Amino acid sequence: MYTSLASFHASWQYESESTQKLLDRLTDASLSHTLYPGGRTVGRLAWHIAQTIPEMLHRTGLVVSGAGEHDAVPTHAADIAAAYRTAAASLSEQLGAHWTDSTLLETDDMYGETWPRGMTLDVLIKHQTHHRGQLTVGMRQAGLVIPGMYGPAKEEWTAMGVPAPE
Repeated sequence: MYTSLASFHASWQYESESTQKLLDRLTDASLSHTLYPGGRTVGRLAWHIAQTIPEMLHRTGLVVSGAGEHDAVPTHAADIAAAYRTAAASLSEQLGAHWTDSTLLETDDMYGETWPRGMTLDVLIKHQTHHRGQLTVGMRQAGLVIPGMYGPAKEEWTAMGVPAPE
């Protein structure tokens, strides 16, 4: 749970940039790849990540710009990446304008539970990271190169002239 906005912003900057790098690698063709039979497509999963920022923070009273909760999955990868970019920046702006460190202790009804706002921000990042992991698998299955997040990806090791760890 976050207890200071500065701490959240430091995390959010890295995490949202990592997600943006991933979404920027999507192609229109990759969006229809299904992760497993009957499962989500790469496009649906990426869109869910973008939609969650405004949807989740709306429950706290913030008005975050971006994709609507019920908006259809775009057919162009660039539209998903742009919607995420808008929402990630809007979240930072809204927090700066409307919340303080003490606001992080206030609670909201979140999906039938009561969460302190500092927890909501923590869950937002963890939710995004969880789905980002799923998305990297689907993107690899679709033939895309994945950027490193918490260390080099296989292709980045090769570019550095170092064998990728087994």
